[in-house]
Amino acid sequence: MEVARFIRGPQPRSFELFRAIRIFGEILNGFRTLHFVGPCVTVFGSARFTEDQPYYQMAREIGSRIAKAGFTVMTGGGPGIMEAANRGAKEAGGYSVGCNIELEHEQNPNPYLDRWITFRHFSVRKMMLVKYSYAFIACPGGFGTLDEIFELATLVQTHKVDDFPLILMGTDYWQPLLNFMRDRLLAAKTIDAADIDRILVLDSPEEAVAVITEIATTQFGLTYGPRMKRRWWLGE
Repeated sequence: MEVARFIRGPQPRSFELFRAIRIFGEILNGFRTLHFVGPCVTVFGSARFTEDQPYYQMAREIGSRIAKAGFTVMTGGGPGIMEAANRGAKEAGGYSVGCNIELEHEQNPNPYLDRWITFRHFSVRKMMLVKYSYAFIACPGGFGTLDEIFELATLVQTHKVDDFPLILMGTDYWQPLLNFMRDRLLAAKTIDAADIDRILVLDSPEEAVAVITEIATTQFGLTYGPRMKRRWWLGE
């Protein structure tokens, strides 16, 4: 794949110029596609969970509650947790968008998306998932979910973004990770206690969306706009 070649090391300058133009074009296309989707909440999680598993049902409820609170539900656009959150949003009459990724084994957008875009580069995809969201919910997942969690934690830690809510859903699943952060990273003083305290670990979708709604109102100045459906607007 051209992307794999691009990150393998220095390539001919004409190739690298072409890739730079492709990446810039991908960024512009993301801006054009997502500019009017409204204030979003991004839901992360594994693509491997199926409808009969509890975490899928948790994400489905989360998507429904996010939509009912007036936010657009944004995901990576694929199956599993992403599909569940988009599905919950659609079932609740909300707006549902996805930032899909082009993979060697093709990942098709799930059928519960009102709008989606497919990216070649993970870095551009993650930029879009962060840029248009006011909060982030991570359901159980694997390497991709961990990558997204720690990138967000780093952006907040370094003040590249405001203190956006970062919520991990599923205490049993995530508690060992929090323990590792406290017992190893904090103990070695590679992070501060505040870096851990910014991450909320919850089990209740209702509580998670209540936290997000409160912060949207008090910290970001969002108010409900004059539309038929309950949607947020950025306050003056």
